[in-house]
Amino acid sequence: MTTKLEPAAKIDYSAEVAEWIEAFDEVVAADWEQSAELLTALRQRAREIGVPTPGELTTPYRNTIPKLEEVPYPGDRTLERKVESLIRWNAMAMVHGQNKKDAGIGGHISTYSSLATLLEVGFNHFFHAKYGELPGDFIYFQGHASPGVYARAFLEGRFDDARLKNFRHELRDTPGLSSYPHPWLMSDFWNFPTVSMGIGPLNAIYQARFMKYLENRGLIEASPRKVWAFVGDGETDEVDTLGAISLGAREKLDNLIFVVNCNLQRLDGPVRGNKRIIDELEGMFLGAGWNVIKVIWGSDWDALFERDHTGLLLRRMEECVDGDFQTFKAKDGAYLREHFFGKYPELLELVKDMTDDQLAVLHRGGHDPAKIYNAYKRAIEHKGTPTVILAKTVKGYGLGSAQARNATHSEKKLADDALAQFVQRFDIPIPEQAAKDGAFYRPEPSSPEIAYMLERRKQLGGFLPQRNPPALDFKAPAIDYFKEWTAGSNNRAVSTTMGFISILRHLLKDPTIGKLIVPIVPDEGRTFGLESAIRQVGIYAPEGQKYSPHDADMLLYYREAQDGQILEEGITEAGSMASFTAAGTAYSNYGVPTIPFYMYYSMFGFQRIGDMVWAFADSRGKGFLMGGTAGRTTMLGEGLQHQDGHSHILSSTVPTCISYDPAYVYELAVVLQDGIRRMYQQNEDVFYYVTMYNEDYAMPAMPEGAAEGILKGLYKFRAATGGAAVAQLFGSGPILNEVLRAQEILAEKYGIHTDVWSVPSYTEVRREALSVERWNRLHPAQPERKSYLQTQLEGTVGPIIAASDYMKSMPDMLAPWLNANGVSRLLSLGTDGFGRSDNREHLRRHFEVSAEAIAGATLSKLAREGKVIKPKKAQQALIELGLDPEAPDAAHA
Repeated sequence: MTTKLEPAAKIDYSAEVAEWIEAFDEVVAADWEQSAELLTALRQRAREIGVPTPGELTTPYRNTIPKLEEVPYPGDRTLERKVESLIRWNAMAMVHGQNKKDAGIGGHISTYSSLATLLEVGFNHFFHAKYGELPGDFIYFQGHASPGVYARAFLEGRFDDARLKNFRHELRDTPGLSSYPHPWLMSDFWNFPTVSMGIGPLNAIYQARFMKYLENRGLIEASPRKVWAFVGDGETDEVDTLGAISLGAREKLDNLIFVVNCNLQRLDGPVRGNKRIIDELEGMFLGAGWNVIKVIWGSDWDALFERDHTGLLLRRMEECVDGDFQTFKAKDGAYLREHFFGKYPELLELVKDMTDDQLAVLHRGGHDPAKIYNAYKRAIEHKGTPTVILAKTVKGYGLGSAQARNATHSEKKLADDALAQFVQRFDIPIPEQAAKDGAFYRPEPSSPEIAYMLERRKQLGGFLPQRNPPALDFKAPAIDYFKEWTAGSNNRAVSTTMGFISILRHLLKDPTIGKLIVPIVPDEGRTFGLESAIRQVGIYAPEGQKYSPHDADMLLYYREAQDGQILEEGITEAGSMASFTAAGTAYSNYGVPTIPFYMYYSMFGFQRIGDMVWAFADSRGKGFLMGGTAGRTTMLGEGLQHQDGHSHILSSTVPTCISYDPAYVYELAVVLQDGIRRMYQQNEDVFYYVTMYNEDYAMPAMPEGAAEGILKGLYKFRAATGGAAVAQLFGSGPILNEVLRAQEILAEKYGIHTDVWSVPSYTEVRREALSVERWNRLHPAQPERKSYLQTQLEGTVGPIIAASDYMKSMPDMLAPWLNANGVSRLLSLGTDGFGRSDNREHLRRHFEVSAEAIAGATLSKLAREGKVIKPKKAQQALIELGLDPEAPDAAHA
């Protein structure tokens, strides 16, 4: 039985606590890691005997690494400072000069000015381009800091000053520099697009995970390489930035390092004016299981901490919020003395021997190479979890009146006096007029500072960033490889989804390319029929399967394995897209041409993570996006939020995305074969979006000679019989079957004959037509060329009725080329409007894409043109077909 201590006993116990603390201090002095283990053991024991131990998700507002634990800085601080100063100058001059001569061209100065030291310590001591013969580190740069990365490349001799003068001028005679990291625009330089906030951090997490995946599957050799992600503190408000950090700890990604540049400001003002963003982020990352290292105060604060025996200095720091810290840096030393130290007489006494100028330049940790070096060193040595470094900096550091002010993010150029101050502060050896002109400056290659920076990069394996994809020796399977799927289903009803899974399983078994296939699915594997593939190749789990699944006694049990091939991501389309990005760029980043197949509900693709798809295209990614359970009417039952009628409209906006909407498995097989050939054998920088459906029907064999038309996007599937065609019917996906039924209805009930065309890709047909149209426009003196669409339809007569399970704007893409005598031949039917929960029959009637609706639209169009059928008879035919002329428009229902 326990009782409360009497007051006298409490006094005695307090003395005993002091002894415990003294003993603990001795352990800390001997080995801080051992002291952490001791605390863990004590907490564990407390839990075992029922003593509550409240957890702490924030630590005191000071550096994680104490002064006594620091190692000496290994570099030449003087030369490194000169290099950093020159980079600062050239980065600023690049943006300043461009805006001076081309007002409004944009660019950013302040982000790099806060980040410079964080990057330079990395470039000089940590960022490996190679580890011996093995590949080096990946770096996700803060996008707004790109001028600093360009300025470093300029000092390294990788760019000349003409290139810098064309910053944000990419369409001039001299090659320019893109605004931000864009591999599409600078394919030999940037690896990762990062400037759309949140994309870089999210992709970095899954890149680190994919690196482990490749290692565990034996596709690359294990190495000490790291993934570094430089993140803005304001960027952490994006849900993408922090939304996946639990994955890092769960999968023990100790190859991942986040460096959060805590300059306390976003575009319009403080990130957390009334709180401290470092405290907030520390709690989040600690709670998610990350190793957290705070770099808050520079070395010049160490003496103040040592002289403060009361803890009052730390207390004062913890009384201040980020809005205060921003003001302290925007003002001068006298203000800091009065408003920070002046609150307590003891603190004023602490700094009585320091001048106002000395107070004004007290450093934050993110501008102190020694503090940063020790943080980076501890990060790369840490095992078992990812590390985040929270580095406190000043936005606009060194930019005079712009420093730490709300408007600093938008600063594009400096006044003459600010330029002069900059030159003086950072010791830039250029004349006064050159300073005012913002002239670039690069010392001779033999100068000590340039020789030093080049030697450091040589020691670390070469320049970064650089993109240098190796040549691939890849042979795609021939079309005969897919003959099982081009031969039809022998009247057996199957879905295109099941056809795809069958092809995928076959590819996974292939002795040549099977190991390169990367199936990705966001917790919908059973929906897509992946059970057999799960048993075949397993789900990737870095620790293997530590439990016996409940269905272990079944043939198709749920199998996880350390070398598993399927990436089952859980309910995260963004995370799945990040894995698709890592796999789709592995040919460049790892020299391993992995072929990702990302399967997902098509409704939750482009509209949900469209920004990431755009970045994937920017990255020159390859692979297959497989939009499953597609279509507004084919996806029965699920209703408004699930039924997709517009993903092909969205995919058409991405220049490198090749989109197909196959009706039959043979079309799907032809597309997949040619996609593998184009992307990996021909090395084209494209990727594919392919829709697949859950409707079962018999799959016909591929018609002779159809392959070319499938790939070009249009071919005649079934010609009219019993008479000449007076109309052309277009269909794609499962709606092609409705079109075929409409063809029969028109012939049998009304004696009207039509041709039926399969249109697997309106996008590809349109793109080719646009290309031909452009050529004709630019060559008026040459004979006019004909597009593929015009060639195929040459000699056909009558209106064109186009129906799909997508919005009418999809077939409308072809409208400019489908005119006759100044009148449009095209009538588009589609699924504009919100989805509904019902079966396919009612959904297709509602959206007017049923066979009856297609037949009725054909009769109406013919009647309007005064051909074949009279208007009154056409009106009566609509009633006979069960169509209600007064029914509400589904587009607005």
